[in-house]
Amino acid sequence: MTDRPADAGPIPNRRGTELTMLGFAVLVTVLAYANVGLAGDGSLPAGMVGYSLGIGAPALLGHLAIRRFAPYADPLLLPLATLLNGIGMVLIYRIGLDPVRGQKKALQTASTQLVWSAMGIALFLGIVVLLRDHRVLQRYTYTAMALSLVLLVSPIPFPAVNGAKIWVALGPFSLQPGEFTKIVLTVFFAGYLMAKRDALALAGRTVLGMPLPRGRDLGPILAAWLLSLLILVFERDLGTSLLFFGVFVVLLYIATERTSWLVFGLVLSATGAVLVGSVEPHVKSRVHAWLDPMYYYDLPKPGLTDSDQAAQALFGFGSGGMLGTGLNQGHPGEIGFAANSDFILTSVGEELGLAGMMAIFMVYALLIERGLRTALAARDPFGKLLAAGLAVVMALQVFVVAGGVIGLIPLTGMTMPFLAQGGSSVITNWGLVAVLIVISHAARRPLSAVAAGEISPTQNSRGGGRHSARTEPAPRAPADGPERDTSAGTQAVRPPSGAAA
Repeated sequence: MTDRPADAGPIPNRRGTELTMLGFAVLVTVLAYANVGLAGDGSLPAGMVGYSLGIGAPALLGHLAIRRFAPYADPLLLPLATLLNGIGMVLIYRIGLDPVRGQKKALQTASTQLVWSAMGIALFLGIVVLLRDHRVLQRYTYTAMALSLVLLVSPIPFPAVNGAKIWVALGPFSLQPGEFTKIVLTVFFAGYLMAKRDALALAGRTVLGMPLPRGRDLGPILAAWLLSLLILVFERDLGTSLLFFGVFVVLLYIATERTSWLVFGLVLSATGAVLVGSVEPHVKSRVHAWLDPMYYYDLPKPGLTDSDQAAQALFGFGSGGMLGTGLNQGHPGEIGFAANSDFILTSVGEELGLAGMMAIFMVYALLIERGLRTALAARDPFGKLLAAGLAVVMALQVFVVAGGVIGLIPLTGMTMPFLAQGGSSVITNWGLVAVLIVISHAARRPLSAVAAGEISPTQNSRGGGRHSARTEPAPRAPADGPERDTSAGTQAVRPPSGAAA
């Protein structure tokens, strides 16, 4: 790595690129919102100006916060999240107009989601401004574990909603603690595996050419497996248990680089699914609906069931074809009560077709890829594991929701990130993106700025002169001595005493 010439000018931070892409994301969502009204009665929908300001103003505030407090952050994370959030509000408004559902308060429903999105961006701003160094979160590893356990068990005393105990009702408001758990639990996983990765990387016996973990090191993954089974049994929440166990196994593989952990995790996951799916009625019904979605479809019944919704989703995808029927030209309301939440992806497949589905998946893929790129670029092991874990959380959510809707796996009850209606989900996902922003700023920040004293490793872009007692500005390594990170990720290898500066 060569030093940057003194006359090369300021190091580009891509904030202009971010602003351009953000404007494009807002423009796409505003045009889609206008298209819903024009396709219906030939006029622009009500609240056009309010919607445009509601999606554009918070996004601009997010950009200004990044420009001020995290100038070297990844330039695509905020525009991608804004695009998904905006498209989701368009779909929620459009589904509310469907006459089959009998809902005439489409604008009110979209406005409620807009309020939740504004609260999510407020959390985003708070994290970007206040979280100066993501490594601070490592100090609260076991606090995060305790908090996650409290969040996981909090819905158990409350009555089940649609067969699953995942809601906590507080007067007129309700929230899903499991949505917040995914970030808190990822912090715990990253901190724990950061401290224990050397012991967990040791191999035990070799079976069929594959080194298996030592028996004494199987405790963490067995505990995670058991906890995921308890979530399935007591809360009947297939989605959270899959997400919880999947993130832990993937992070365990990333930390140890041993394929045997993945194989062992898949065996435990399959065993748990078979055991619980054969005895728990709610999970068993969803597995049956997955295996034969048409079984109950023609039978007389008082209301919609899992089988009915799974069958209607397949009908919607089939009628959409390659290019779809067009916004406000389909019948997504026939899905029933979950059309704008669990099955919102069906609206995309019916009215935007396979092309629209692939476009949405590409946006998700880009968002996940930027998270993984941040993990690769992070200079400390904790940051690598935390960024990778958050990217895996997003990837698993998209997989289990999309897989359940299209019939690849059983329905899980999870919501599509940013797209689906729900306050807990959208707020949590904005917080997830904010943490990735903070980590990417630290990862992309040039070492020359640190070495020159312009920015210290524990100093945020505000310019505060706070230094850690354990941290020194990292000098650039000489040509014959590549720099490397220590376990704390804050110091570089110093050049030999005889090496030239």
